[in-house]
Amino acid sequence: MKYGLKCGVFALAMSSTIAAADTLQVAVAQSPAGLDPHVATAFSSALIYQNIYEGLVALDADLSVQPALAESWTITDDGRTYVFKLRQGVTFHNGDAFDSEDVVGSFDRVRDKETGSPIASRFSLIEDVTAGGSHEVTIRLSAPFAPMLSQLAGLYIVPGGGAAGDLQREPVGTGPFKLTEWVPDTYLHLDAHDGYWESGLPKLQSVRFSIVPEASTRQIGLVTGTYHLLPNVDSATALTLAADPNAVVLETADMAYSLIGVNVTQPPFDNPKVREAFNYGINRQEIIEAALFGKGEPAGPLPQVLAQSLPTSQYPCYQHDSEKAKALLAESGADSAITIKVLGTVQQVVDIAQVVQAQLNQSGFQVDLDIQELGQFVQDWKNSNFTAFASLNRGNPDPDGYMYRAFYTGGSTNVFGYSNTQIDGWLDEARTETDAGKRKSIYGDIQRVLACEGPIVHIAFAGLFTVVRPEVQGFQQSPDRSLRSLRQTSLAN
Repeated sequence: MKYGLKCGVFALAMSSTIAAADTLQVAVAQSPAGLDPHVATAFSSALIYQNIYEGLVALDADLSVQPALAESWTITDDGRTYVFKLRQGVTFHNGDAFDSEDVVGSFDRVRDKETGSPIASRFSLIEDVTAGGSHEVTIRLSAPFAPMLSQLAGLYIVPGGGAAGDLQREPVGTGPFKLTEWVPDTYLHLDAHDGYWESGLPKLQSVRFSIVPEASTRQIGLVTGTYHLLPNVDSATALTLAADPNAVVLETADMAYSLIGVNVTQPPFDNPKVREAFNYGINRQEIIEAALFGKGEPAGPLPQVLAQSLPTSQYPCYQHDSEKAKALLAESGADSAITIKVLGTVQQVVDIAQVVQAQLNQSGFQVDLDIQELGQFVQDWKNSNFTAFASLNRGNPDPDGYMYRAFYTGGSTNVFGYSNTQIDGWLDEARTETDAGKRKSIYGDIQRVLACEGPIVHIAFAGLFTVVRPEVQGFQQSPDRSLRSLRQTSLAN
């Protein structure tokens, strides 16, 4: 079955007439779990919809804020009111003109509890969003919100606030590329948006994302020229391809982290001593050597690229100690048998989970792994249907964007059932504190508690690798795993 855009006719024939030299061939490991940017959280979804939709602002490869659908903005002295001047002459892929009502509607949709948006907690300080004419929007906050602009980069604007139809299958944005063909589990074809507002972009006529689950097949395809770009590859593939003249390996620090999440509303992880024992039972450096080929570093609650991050040497439970893990587990009186649900579509996650299993089984636990496909894994995650899970999460350019929604009581991705009034108070304080030094101090306190007692056992930040063929020009790798730079990418003749 093929999905097309609802624009009166299906625009599917175009892809067959495009010259190969104008089409960037990208191979990815898994199909997207929907393309609605307000509800889809999977890496596989974001890789694609980041080029279909846009926000008021965007983050460049250095994670600095740049204008996007808003060409400029002003902020009042008290930090509580933002006025955005919107670009004129911008159109959605269905031909509709972009205006302030689309912005208001998109904010309303994300903040509506019925939407169930995982990013809703990032915008809980917004009191109202109003249109001031067709190309001006005012956002009023109940208190200053230090990371406001960086978080706006993750709220994509959809036509009519989502009234365009099924955005999961038929995305409609203002971005440089539009979806023209989707063959599930096979490929997605994106063509250049002819009416794109930024002059001279995109440089490519089209981009095709082929779904290729086997890493070896993706690797061979890049070497032989079937594919031009492999985003976010594992360490083993990067090391192998580094010696091939047909491959250029790009590397940067990765904000994404591997983790074990636990349900603190159920035994045995309702007992903090068990969570502490879990941390003592794993050896993060050994995991990095065994599963990541030495390409990575132990992960704390925040990535080291953020100014607020503490060194992991400050967390006592990061000192691997199997005997201490056994003692804490025995002291807790809890059942040592646990099942970890594993995101099976990401090999790195599977490899890490297997090492964790072996380590914990030597530290007093009895661990079974339940390796799941993406759809079931996401569903169980959303419903908190797990004792523990192994996954890979995207980072955020500001601590609030990650911590508030994950650890605040009732946060929009707090699937762990975690509630700590002290953490709640610190998170509220940190998001409204505009002094950088004071914010760093508050987040230091938060990290010290979460590292050993929180509902997430942070494992590692791996090196981030993307592999391209030599003819690929202009592509820039970003620590947040974004493929936004595809708009400026081209293929040499």
